[in-house]
Amino acid sequence: MKSAFLKWSLMASVVVITSCNSEKESTSSAEKVPGFDLSSLDSTSKACDDFDSYANGGWKKKNPIPGTESRWGAFGILDKENKEVRLKGIIEEITNLKDRKNGSDEQQIADYYKSFLDTTTVEKRGIEPLKPYLDKIELVQSLKDLASVAGELQKVGVSSVIGFGVEGDLKNSKMNALYEGQDGLSLGEKSYYERTDSSTVKVRNEFVKHVDNMFGFANFKDANPGKTVLDFETKLAKLQLTNVELRDPNKTYNKTSFADFTKLAPDFDLKTFADKQDIKTDTIIVQNVAYVKNMNALLKATPLATLKLYTRWQLLSTFAGYLPKSFDQEDFRFFSTVMRGTKQQRARVERAIRSTDGLLGMPLGKLFSKKYFPEDDKKKVSEMIENVRTVYGERIDKLTWMSDSTKARAHKKLKAFTYKIGYPDKWKDYSSIKIEGDKLFENVIAASLFQNEENVKKIGKPVDKSEWHMTPQTVNAYYNPLNNEVVFPAGILQPPFYNRNADDAINYGGIIAVIGHEFTHGFDDQGSQFDEEGNLKNWWTAADRANFDKLTKKYIDYFSGIEALPGFKINGALTIGENVADLGGLTLAYYALEKSLKGKPEPAPIDGFNWKQRFFLGWAQVWHMNTTDEALRNQVQTDPHAPAKDRINGPLPHLKEFQDAWSCGAGNKMVLPEASRVVIW
Repeated sequence: MKSAFLKWSLMASVVVITSCNSEKESTSSAEKVPGFDLSSLDSTSKACDDFDSYANGGWKKKNPIPGTESRWGAFGILDKENKEVRLKGIIEEITNLKDRKNGSDEQQIADYYKSFLDTTTVEKRGIEPLKPYLDKIELVQSLKDLASVAGELQKVGVSSVIGFGVEGDLKNSKMNALYEGQDGLSLGEKSYYERTDSSTVKVRNEFVKHVDNMFGFANFKDANPGKTVLDFETKLAKLQLTNVELRDPNKTYNKTSFADFTKLAPDFDLKTFADKQDIKTDTIIVQNVAYVKNMNALLKATPLATLKLYTRWQLLSTFAGYLPKSFDQEDFRFFSTVMRGTKQQRARVERAIRSTDGLLGMPLGKLFSKKYFPEDDKKKVSEMIENVRTVYGERIDKLTWMSDSTKARAHKKLKAFTYKIGYPDKWKDYSSIKIEGDKLFENVIAASLFQNEENVKKIGKPVDKSEWHMTPQTVNAYYNPLNNEVVFPAGILQPPFYNRNADDAINYGGIIAVIGHEFTHGFDDQGSQFDEEGNLKNWWTAADRANFDKLTKKYIDYFSGIEALPGFKINGALTIGENVADLGGLTLAYYALEKSLKGKPEPAPIDGFNWKQRFFLGWAQVWHMNTTDEALRNQVQTDPHAPAKDRINGPLPHLKEFQDAWSCGAGNKMVLPEASRVVIW
């Protein structure tokens, strides 16, 4: 069961990383990092024609993508340092302890890590751990039986054609509710089943081979399993909303009684499906009523043998990384190499660290925070947040397209923003998860069952606004519209985002722009539909909303014209929220920096760049990145974030401040005519 639907982050995928330096460390990593490394520049490029190439061209040449990665940038580099140094150090220190209390964070972390590294036992057991589930699938005689087994499987993290999740009620944000959503596509997004270009066709062909290979390793005797799965998922994909349609919180909010919900799919038996997940509720919020009805019809029209095969596939795919080497490597070959261009799988030790962090991230985060996070950074970041809040208020007052009545409500929402910094004030108790050093599969199941129980307990209960949805060691940040809050884990508070030894311009272009980005999510195309209490409720006049929609439509069209790869343009409608947040974040950070300099002598140039130029260099180095073509294609089709290059170059032509800083003229590529520029916040 999924635990969250509406968390808008700086990056699409959660990248785990170390925090900034601690006084407990003898050497400060921040002291070694310059505000901006001049070797990152490429002087053969022009800042006003391609700022990414100018600011990051040198860096890109020096930093080819490692074989173990599909993209390589600030996030990945920090991730590598964290995993191979700090997190690994914490785990190894724990594993060397002689006495570890059963159920303690130390015991769970050490024994899970040990179980992941115990490849001898994994190979010896083969697919035996899956047998109880495979036996239940084999016994399925009807759609009701299938619903029962699918519910039991979803309880341990295996997807079906439909899924449940728990989140605050969009129209009563203080209370948790059960949500239903479309699910079940192995390729992640319906466009993979519809596009006819050669690269997408190749992915589908390789997917068929992948399923065939996995079934062969499992010694399943089905004929053409890959084609069977692809055919079924293609039919399923046709019934689903696009990732753009899923962005509409009103369209996907269909609250109904649970009894009426079950009537939408009478053959699949949704009550049994829910009962097997221990779900008890009188109401549910349905994502798409038509999908549930059409899904039921598809299941009824599909041979039961096909549905059982598909269910076995989902089980096998979900747990491939915890099975013998043949399954693990084949899973990597398709999902990492074919779909994202990653050439080489990480060493088992590195994967053990990542798996431990993924499964027991909060217990590990507690130890991490205690050892590495300096408390004085909380005060500094709080000051930064309040600076952004002040400037945002000033920007609202200056808007020409918004009426005074809507401005008053915008101020009310801005004032109500709350924030979290570093790590949780209180920690959950994970001691009930049974972790053993020689039972990798059972450990994964135990953690999944714990998570399911945690989510089920929330249904119909008040929202715990102190809860975190990222671990402290994550290098990311997010805005939660239901809490009207911004959250900054310890992991992002280090170079290049925040460098306590750099000049203000670099930090404002980095961490302040990040803070502004998250603030702006509260006022982007989605966040602007939620009021100051986090409820999906209109607070705009009709004219003001029309003005806002006109501006965002113009920005959608602008990004939709950018080609990331031949034949693959950015989906402006999918990325509009993140693009607006980037534009707003940069604008807020620039004027917060300008405000901080009032009444002071103008800062002297550093390395030949004035403070305005260094501000934009600070933004560019946050997003320097090399990406494989495969990963880029996948991102354009599935990710609400634009490619890194376009997060740099995309908003800058709309900023007169950029043009002024770099003395760009009308003939330069990164200069737009006045009428083409978009200024929203």
